[in-house]
Amino acid sequence: MQIGFLNLYGGVLNVRQERASLIADNIANADTPGYKAQDVQFQQALAAQLGDGPASGSAPLFRASDTVSLDGNDVSMDSERVEAAQNADQTEAAATFLHQSTADLITALHPNPAGN
Repeated sequence: MQIGFLNLYGGVLNVRQERASLIADNIANADTPGYKAQDVQFQQALAAQLGDGPASGSAPLFRASDTVSLDGNDVSMDSERVEAAQNADQTEAAATFLHQSTADLITALHPNPAGN
């Protein structure tokens, strides 16, 4: 039996991990000529993780950027740092919630030692 919040937050953490990987790729390729920054749309990627949407919903998309350098690269290090920090905060929040929820569930499943 799969408990709903475990499935949901497992999917959230998977999408956050995918986003972190894409942001790291963007930062690593900041000086690569012609490189286009990529990201995933969180809602669509989560729906795909949970089986509620098309599998293509988790495919990385090119990020629309206002500035493109002369070599065709559109990675903005400032925006990538902001995205990385926000994603890290949201990942930590999801992991903390999942940890506390599972700890509460385990506590609820333990028999009462006092016998009451």
